[in-house]
Amino acid sequence: MTWLAIAKKDFRDAVQSRALWALVAVFVLLSLVSTYAYVEVPEMFGESAGATFAGLVFFTVGLTGLFVPLAAVVVCYKSLAGERELGSIKLLLSLPTNRLNVFTGKVVGRAAVLMFGLGVGLLVGVGFGSVLLGTLDPVATLVFILVTLGFAAVYAGIMVGLSATTGSTSRATTVALGFFVVFELFWDVVPMAFVYVVNGFSLPSTMPEWVFLIGQVPPSSAYLSTVVALLPRIAEAAGAAPTQTDVGVEVAVLDPDPFYLSPEVGIVVLALWLVIPFLIGYYRFNIADL
Repeated sequence: MTWLAIAKKDFRDAVQSRALWALVAVFVLLSLVSTYAYVEVPEMFGESAGATFAGLVFFTVGLTGLFVPLAAVVVCYKSLAGERELGSIKLLLSLPTNRLNVFTGKVVGRAAVLMFGLGVGLLVGVGFGSVLLGTLDPVATLVFILVTLGFAAVYAGIMVGLSATTGSTSRATTVALGFFVVFELFWDVVPMAFVYVVNGFSLPSTMPEWVFLIGQVPPSSAYLSTVVALLPRIAEAAGAAPTQTDVGVEVAVLDPDPFYLSPEVGIVVLALWLVIPFLIGYYRFNIADL
């Protein structure tokens, strides 16, 4: 059994699940309500000059940056841990396949599930917003949607990789939620803590440039920078180019020298989040006593 066959089976099973359609419904509803609020009451979101298509794109980036990690936890945390706990993984491995095919198939299958639900919501939300605004940039929209789906695939790989490290769904839940809390909720304090320690347990009057690089470690931050890097005109129009770190320190990031201060670093970070969890997850799954 190839990894593609396993991925297809995983996706078909998910399509028949109420959880997937609930996920799609939630994101579609969230997209419609938030988009309507942004377009009709832009002042609520800091757009005193009025809503724009560029602003809508980066407003949606902020929305998906929070929704995708949470959805990935729900969709992926039991992908391998659940099958190990139930013992069904032994039945799967009794077929003519191997652990690499199983692990790869699970990653691809869960990524497809997450991308499907997210893609429907994005098309509805951006399409609805474009109708309300009366404007649409097809190229920017396509790039934005592809990058966002790639971000979803990266997060699916992370969560399946974490699921592969344990045979208990309760531990898998704890690890997945712990990852979300550390990297998406509390990471803002990490750059400040690094500077505090490096500077001899005191804060300098001006922050070093490498603080920006540390701030790019969370997948959602790298996702934002990737969108900025690939859509510079839209980012400039929206005023969304990251010119400071999450700790509020001014850092010029549009100068390509050095590279780690440019938004293109987000592309590299996302690529690392795609590769490293896959390698670690497969290694732990491969040596596990099933």
